[in-house]
Amino acid sequence: MTAPTAPGRAGARPIAVFDLDGTLSDAGHRQHFLERRPRDWDAFFAAAVHDPPLTEGVVLALSNAEECEVVYVTGRPERCRRDTLAWLAQHGLPLGRLFMRRNDDRRPARLVKPGILRWLARDREIRVFVDDDELVCDACERAGFPVVRARWATPSAALRDAQERAGRS
Repeated sequence: MTAPTAPGRAGARPIAVFDLDGTLSDAGHRQHFLERRPRDWDAFFAAAVHDPPLTEGVVLALSNAEECEVVYVTGRPERCRRDTLAWLAQHGLPLGRLFMRRNDDRRPARLVKPGILRWLARDREIRVFVDDDELVCDACERAGFPVVRARWATPSAALRDAQERAGRS
C-alpha cells in the first residue's frame, strides 16, 4: 500500500515521528507500578522524569532531525506535558511538536497513533514512524506508513497490557 502522505508544501521538510516510552525513554524502572492491582497510574507517569534515554532511539531522532521535522507522539496523558518536554530537553532531543492523549482518552494506542499520522500526512510527507508497540507498528504499516520497530528496550508485558486494555501510555 502506498503511504497516505501528501507530497508536501514547497520547501516543507518531511516529518519523522517518534514514540517515547520504550522508543526514546526506558520505562523499565517504573513497570512495577503497572504490575500491582490496582495499577498506580499517577506514580507510573510521575516516575517518567527519571527514565534513562535509550541510546538507539536518541541517535535515530538526532540523525533524522538533520533532514526532517521531528514530531513526538505518545500515549502519555496531557497532564504529563511539562515533565515530558523537560525530559526531551534534558536529554538533548530535537525540539518538536508533542502529541499526547487527552487525560480521559482510553483508546488503544493502535487506534490513536495511526489517526495522528493520517492527520500529519494531510500536507506533509511522513518519512518514518518509530515505535516499540508491535500492534501500533502493524496498524501504521497497514495504513501505509514507513515504520521502524524500536526493539532496543526490554519488552514489558505490563506495559503492553496497559497500552491495549487500559488505553494508557
